[in-house]
Amino acid sequence: MKVLHFYKTYLPDTIGGVEQVISQMILSGASLGIKHEVLTLSPIMVERTIKIDNYYVHRCRSNFEIASTPFSVSAFLRFKQLTKEADIIHYHFPYPFADLLHFVTRVNKPTVLTYHSDIIKQKHLLKLYQPLMNKFLGSVNHIVATSPNYLKSSNVLSRFRDKVSVIPIGLDKSTYPAASTDKLEYWQKKFGDKFFLFVGVMRYYKGLHTLIEAACNSDYPIVIMGSGPIEKELKEQAKNLGVYNIHFVGFVADEDKVALFTLSYAILFPSHLRSEAFGISLLEGAMYGKPLISSEIGTGTSHINIDGETGVVVSPDNSGALRHAMDYLWNNPVIAKEMGVRAEVRYWDLFTADKMAKSYIDLYNSIL
Repeated sequence: MKVLHFYKTYLPDTIGGVEQVISQMILSGASLGIKHEVLTLSPIMVERTIKIDNYYVHRCRSNFEIASTPFSVSAFLRFKQLTKEADIIHYHFPYPFADLLHFVTRVNKPTVLTYHSDIIKQKHLLKLYQPLMNKFLGSVNHIVATSPNYLKSSNVLSRFRDKVSVIPIGLDKSTYPAASTDKLEYWQKKFGDKFFLFVGVMRYYKGLHTLIEAACNSDYPIVIMGSGPIEKELKEQAKNLGVYNIHFVGFVADEDKVALFTLSYAILFPSHLRSEAFGISLLEGAMYGKPLISSEIGTGTSHINIDGETGVVVSPDNSGALRHAMDYLWNNPVIAKEMGVRAEVRYWDLFTADKMAKSYIDLYNSIL
């Protein structure tokens, strides 16, 4: 069986949540006999087709971008060529250019769509796009939501409920590098052996402004790993509020990331808007057996983190509630450790890449 994935960005150009999910699908599916390929757009394309591990990534040059949506003239022909060779076309939503490509090229192959998120930020443009979006979602054979929470809370998905199923995102821990003793000692020397950790791109919906407010007058170390478009203003906010126990370490190599997860005391994930549809780094925290703190936003974050069981779930954009949760875990190490153990058990029960891959293969076969 040959599956063609289509999304606006992909490795190695970008390393976002959707890209990681597609990569995990491909790596796990390959061991089960599925041949995957990816078509994507690239503003810095050097080679048209590259090989990553044992699969091909086909790239078309993006010509222009509207509201974070890249468009490509050459993608029409390339997409049509690749769909002829594929058994299943797998779209990743939202990406409005995929809708256009789907109809213009008159795709006549079975189609699956993974619904990663509602469109939240571009509310005015959504009104213009909505007729095309509804037609596109109505035309694909099957839609996959990444958590029961998101399916329940999405007004868009509720319109297509008869052809939506839930397949949670999964991760393969064996694809993560082991942290060397040197790396562990390096980060332990910088931050000690008890610190809170946030991992992710610094975007408007991550709730980091609330985290900085919550950290005022606290003395426990908080490590923020990652970078992004609002990094400068977050650092200025921390400085203006006199919060000096937050350490911004920027993007780090995978081995350093694993070392920080391994050493961390608990994971902070204060995203406060539905743009945060699942939470890959929150799941990574569970995979490494850490207690979790997240916000209740009606998405997959509360499918990963169960309040009182795997961590603490607080109301969104509430610095007081977040501070109380941080204080609670910090001052109750036995409870925190037990929550971390249950978080890891939940990962192995529900969120492995192998489970995700097998569920998608069953879906592909049922559609074929």
